[in-house]
Amino acid sequence: MAVYAIGDLHGCLDELRRLLERLSFDPAHDRLWFTGDLVNRGPHSLECLRFVRGLGERAVTVLGNHDLHLLARTVGAADDRHGRDTLDAVLAAPDRGELLEWLRRRPLLHHDPALGYTLIHAGLPPQWDLASARTCAVEVEQALQGPQFTELMLHLYGNRPNRWSPNLAGWDRLRFSINCFTRLRYCSDDGRLALGEKGPPGTQPAPFRPWFSVPGRASAGLRLIFGHWSTLGPCSEPGVFPLDTGCVWGGRLTALRLDGEPHRTHVPCPTACTPRAD
Repeated sequence: MAVYAIGDLHGCLDELRRLLERLSFDPAHDRLWFTGDLVNRGPHSLECLRFVRGLGERAVTVLGNHDLHLLARTVGAADDRHGRDTLDAVLAAPDRGELLEWLRRRPLLHHDPALGYTLIHAGLPPQWDLASARTCAVEVEQALQGPQFTELMLHLYGNRPNRWSPNLAGWDRLRFSINCFTRLRYCSDDGRLALGEKGPPGTQPAPFRPWFSVPGRASAGLRLIFGHWSTLGPCSEPGVFPLDTGCVWGGRLTALRLDGEPHRTHVPCPTACTPRAD
């Protein structure tokens, strides 16, 4: 049995199929982990949802910011104000209800102690160890899956609060957790989030640095797989495995083998599906 983690799809199903063919993926025995953002910007969001859902227990996917945006649109908590969404096929699909219910029930964090990897979409603030991250993930998952869902979507957007405190409560606590799990790239050493910064390292203002470079971060002992940051470039930080290599922007789609020695496999995506946008 082989286990592969795969970077952000953004509706790029053709590239996923080519990557799985290169991996000789066997759905009867192998497993896939997805870093989230299955949908939006690319051409086949509906088909990507159907494909990953159809893998059943052979696949794990965490929620990304574009997945949450899709859920927010279904209850009127978000719109396509910039005209960049490619979600109409999902919203009009006859199996929309089943797909969205399945998406609502995806986790924000997946940890496999046997493999020794932890999967998220974006990042963790420096104060969170695995136990803290799990607690915060479960709080959000319970709100997503419960009667608070619509109200949560209505409180989803915003950059405040921008620093963790265990005393955070209510929508502020949930929004902070969602922003870390699905949007974080940069923060300060004391954990202040810089959610507006999207470029590669070196373009951010002081005092911010990549979240995984903060000295003494509580998650330093974990092997963390994440996506979300297509401009990040090569990363030599120990225990950090970024997998968003910009497929939808004309980059590559990347898989990382998790059983045994980590090994990356790529397929090129020579034509960008859409203009670059976050």
